[in-house]
Amino acid sequence: MNALVRLFSRPWIWSWGAAFVIWFATIMVTGGASTLGLTQAALTFAAFSIIVGLGQMFVITLGPGNIDLSVPATMTLAGTVALKFMNVENGMILPGLAVAVLIGVAVGIGNYALIKALRIPPIIATLSMSFIVQSAAIWTNRGLRIKPPSFLADFTTSATLGVPNLALVALALSLLSWLVLEKTVYGRWISAIGQSMPAARMAGIPVDGVRFITYVFCAVLAALAGYLLACFSGGAALNMGSEYLLMSIAVVVIGGTAVAGGDSNVPGIWGASLFMFLVVSMLNTYGLGAGIRLIMTGLIIISVILLAGGRKPGAR
Repeated sequence: MNALVRLFSRPWIWSWGAAFVIWFATIMVTGGASTLGLTQAALTFAAFSIIVGLGQMFVITLGPGNIDLSVPATMTLAGTVALKFMNVENGMILPGLAVAVLIGVAVGIGNYALIKALRIPPIIATLSMSFIVQSAAIWTNRGLRIKPPSFLADFTTSATLGVPNLALVALALSLLSWLVLEKTVYGRWISAIGQSMPAARMAGIPVDGVRFITYVFCAVLAALAGYLLACFSGGAALNMGSEYLLMSIAVVVIGGTAVAGGDSNVPGIWGASLFMFLVVSMLNTYGLGAGIRLIMTGLIIISVILLAGGRKPGAR
């Protein structure tokens, strides 16, 4: 009984439970015919939300007011420039990846430079940076839709032992994020800053350095997600990152990360990302209109957040 109580006190269990309920309801409607296809699709499309959600989670863990609104623009610019740089050549895959990462680093540096130099709230700084980055993406794209190298296109749309390759990439990044947050000094510093920035400064923690690295890390993950999304979609589009603005925030909140900061939750990102995809799939299966789908999605999200709201602080 105590073990069960401890299990339900963990915030990530609610997002996973909600995802399972939605998955089961969808399977029941289809008579189980689409079980494998739905599961693989959920893992594939959730992978992008997981990658950007991990970066957003690091930033939000820094405490109230910390958020990165440049995620969609960073995804678009990284995907566009990387594809143009690779020019459909398999031999340019790694250089293309390096270009995407460098774009993420540049955007992260720009974000924190605005925050620190101008002393403006992160929400304003990153929103301003998103306009600059999106403009650069528009100038770079110029209406072109360059195809990805054949190896990357095959990799992002294939599976290994039945598990989508994109889900495996997301899993590797999730494990890395968990190790960084739970097993390193940097991870402890992030939590300490999120709990109290003044106390963290008094304790000798390099607050500015930690925040700088965190914003850069978030932008790099957004760039990586854009690189993979462009390859998966068969080309970069100027609006390809738009849905991941609210998505990257929603999966963090639904996944159990404390909005007030100081408490992150990597497993919850997975449950929330799967839940968000499955909600849309279920409502589509029931043949509901777009307006009804949006209303019901919002109500379901609010319900999950309320259910998870009674958790004990620091519960994992």
